[in-house]
Amino acid sequence: MPACCARLTDKSETPMISYSALTIAPDEDVAAALCEDLEALTPEPTGTGIFEVEDGSGLWEVGAYFTDAPDGAGLAVLASMHGVKDFLISEIPEKDWVSHVRRELAPVEAGRFFVYGNHDADKLPADCVPLLIEAAMAFGTGHHGTTLGCLRAFDRLLGEGFAGGSIIDVGCGTAVLAMAAASVLPGKVLASDIDPVAVDVAVANVVANGLAGRVDCVVAAGFDAPALKDSAPYDLIFANILKGPLVALAPEMGGAVKPEGFVILSGILNEQADAVIDVYCANGFNLVQRDSIVDWTTLTLSKKP
Repeated sequence: MPACCARLTDKSETPMISYSALTIAPDEDVAAALCEDLEALTPEPTGTGIFEVEDGSGLWEVGAYFTDAPDGAGLAVLASMHGVKDFLISEIPEKDWVSHVRRELAPVEAGRFFVYGNHDADKLPADCVPLLIEAAMAFGTGHHGTTLGCLRAFDRLLGEGFAGGSIIDVGCGTAVLAMAAASVLPGKVLASDIDPVAVDVAVANVVANGLAGRVDCVVAAGFDAPALKDSAPYDLIFANILKGPLVALAPEMGGAVKPEGFVILSGILNEQADAVIDVYCANGFNLVQRDSIVDWTTLTLSKKP
């Protein structure tokens, strides 16, 4: 799924969060500095995080979470120091979020692929390709329009005869896309992410799906990383991230895909899609398919011969 979370800290294994304090920063640098200063508050937050707002505005949300009522005056001082709006403080009722997610997240079908949690193991269709993703690892479960769009696009390529042997999932999150590829094609698949925590989650999912040795999960940023460079060129690249990184990676993508190979891109708001298409066409690609699910667009492009 798109990478909305840029940085997240959690100081308790089982925090009972009672309050949140949220504000908006104009850019990532201000958000990161404010997030760091939040750590010095008393009472101390159980977790802090910054998240890019997924509307193309360049704004970042800053959040802090507390088990005790936060110091409103201290938050106001920090907001003033960093030139942001006052924090919105809210009380959060206690909830078993994993159980809640399990109840709310029904299995997802995307063509031949069936994404499910263990609690729905009895619902597997007989002729599906099962992909197990636990609710506790809920970024990249297949429910978000971006992940679902990528799975549908891949299913369509397979239906058209795609049988490439060199595939990578960039910004893999749970590695659901890499696992989809490894489940239906014989070659080894690479899954990369800049976040070591995401890669740990990906490894756990790969093992849980019986794909150990079929999917290699690595921490990497960009195609200059040795693991990515050594495996190039690719028949197919998945990149379900955000518009900014997709645009920045376009020249590298152009050099990393085989002629007539494919890229499946998502994490793109509908209104951003034309700009992404223009950049990729300028870097040697042709648009094959454009699909939208609610607010999100998935693009399938092929490298010119």
